[in-house]
Amino acid sequence: MSKKDIPPQFPSSHKKSQVNLLDRREIEARILAPFIDALGAAFGREDVIHILQKTVSEIARQQGEQLAQTLGSHSLHDLKKLVEDWSEGNALEIEVLEQSDEVFSFNVTRCGYAEFYHHLGLSELGVILSCNRDYALIEGFNPSMRLIRTQTIIGGAPHCDFRYTCEYQETK
Repeated sequence: MSKKDIPPQFPSSHKKSQVNLLDRREIEARILAPFIDALGAAFGREDVIHILQKTVSEIARQQGEQLAQTLGSHSLHDLKKLVEDWSEGNALEIEVLEQSDEVFSFNVTRCGYAEFYHHLGLSELGVILSCNRDYALIEGFNPSMRLIRTQTIIGGAPHCDFRYTCEYQETK
């Protein structure tokens, strides 16, 4: 899959979409779930899920690169702005624990993404389409950043623990 095949995070006009990320993920899930079930029946669910995970990770990595290019930088301060965008539409409730040039730590205490995936009976798909992409997106956004997350709401924890660190920051 080449970069030209990956839709940008934002339209080429650099204006954000009218559809917030929470609504976009729900639309994706409602379309993909029956398609994945059909492919799984034809080719084996395990293989289909593996391909989906790999594809979503590559899309997220490339979108991270695109976000850094669109923003013109890739600092933890910029990441905080992105988290605010991801929270639009009452998608996330966040408790910031620490914020500096080297650390951005927060807990997600309520996750609208986990809520709708659970409501639709698609928690497994939610992990693939939303939770797991966080790591790859950061790799693309800034290869010097690291995310450590030991628990998620979708996995049954009371909160998601996001711990971002950045050893070296450079403006692109």
